[in-house]
Amino acid sequence: MAEQPRTHVQGADYAHVGADYLRQRQLRRGAAGWLLLAGLGVSYVISGDFAGWNFGIAEGGWGGLLIATVLMGAMYLFMVLGLAELASALPTAGAGYGFARRALGPLGGFATGTAILIEYAIAPAAIAVFIGGYVEALGLFGITNAWPVYLVCYLAFVGIHLWGVGEALRVMFVITGVAVAALAVFVIGMVPKFDVANLVDIAPTDAVGASAFLPYGYMGVLGAFVFGIWFFLAIEGVPLAAEEARDPKRDMPRGIIAGMAVLLVTAFAMLLLAPGGAGAAALAESTNPLPAALRAAYGGDTILADIVNYVGLAGLVASFFSIIFAYSRQLFALSRAGYLPRWLSVTGRRKTPYMALIVPGTIGFVLAAVVANGDQLINIAVFGATVSYALMMVSHIVLRRREPDLERPYRTPGGTLTTGIALVLALCAVVATFFVDMLGAGIAAAILLAFLAYFWLYSRHRLVANAPEEEFALLEQAESQLN
Repeated sequence: MAEQPRTHVQGADYAHVGADYLRQRQLRRGAAGWLLLAGLGVSYVISGDFAGWNFGIAEGGWGGLLIATVLMGAMYLFMVLGLAELASALPTAGAGYGFARRALGPLGGFATGTAILIEYAIAPAAIAVFIGGYVEALGLFGITNAWPVYLVCYLAFVGIHLWGVGEALRVMFVITGVAVAALAVFVIGMVPKFDVANLVDIAPTDAVGASAFLPYGYMGVLGAFVFGIWFFLAIEGVPLAAEEARDPKRDMPRGIIAGMAVLLVTAFAMLLLAPGGAGAAALAESTNPLPAALRAAYGGDTILADIVNYVGLAGLVASFFSIIFAYSRQLFALSRAGYLPRWLSVTGRRKTPYMALIVPGTIGFVLAAVVANGDQLINIAVFGATVSYALMMVSHIVLRRREPDLERPYRTPGGTLTTGIALVLALCAVVATFFVDMLGAGIAAAILLAFLAYFWLYSRHRLVANAPEEEFALLEQAESQLN
């Protein structure tokens, strides 16, 4: 592969690669319209309705989790409105990395991209643990150790993504539809059992501010932030499909906003009805809270609980399946631009980045099998997510101020005030990850620092000027220098 002489820009060295380099790194264009993108957004997140969120009850009680979910729901809504603008203006597979690269330079772009990569590589491992919990609860195949379930999940769903993006997104859409149906069945079953008293059945502790509503006091609200996030975690991944969308400038804003609207409805339905029917205390530590809620509400095993347990696996599978797409596209973009080893971005005959699918999948399986703690894995994933949210919101604010004339097919309502609020809430959430699990957040921070050291010592001298995200940024810089 012939390369032209390197140029030094913004503290990094760039090479112009030959046409063959990009030909070997092509995605399948036009595979997704706005409806599939909205389905992708819901699919990323819907597992959060089935498991994980309820651990927030153990941190803050139902009241603490309610406040945390309202605040984190607001953060995600405002962030999504900001990302809708950025994705319509800069539609590339790099998404958050591309936005931050344009606004904050190579180091800021790489920091954002790797934080997102930590989130998307770890989240499927957490979801695999929850899938194993659901399978064990059903007593399927006599499984008492869930690692074979993790292995089957990774092999099957990475395999479908290797088959092709169009096929994978359609399979994902069907699975997500089944999962939404399971949530509807759950809602119908729990409405008759709802009792407000069940929401506050945890005895208050002696913590500051403790009450029946906030049994663990004011600090419990901060502890619940991480789990309020789980209702919405990964919706921001929709822009990663930009290069495979039919009309990204129109479809991206419509798809991500529609997906967020659905998630707000499902999140608050679960938060209200599951503990409202079963009691908050009964769900605080459950790895399969929706079937557990039905069994507690109806006094034992019921057909309805079994249905939700079986069909509820679709919700976990949907998120597991779709986040595989997300991590592969983020890794693909960073690798194509030279930030990570270039061989990770090569695409096969079906235009799928096969190494970007296989390598993180292998790491995720090992993590799920060794750690086997969904609670801790959630916290590691959330640390990466919240760091990336803060950096993406800073990017929106910087680009609004520095490039007011940038073509923006969609503009964020409220402008930088909207994304400024999201930024403040994201920073609070970063702090909350250390409050909940100092070890998990510390591990995630150490991984991020290791990535940044790799960039500073090695990959910043080997970037690719022709990569779409880099071309956007380098052209903008050249134009500003001319002006």
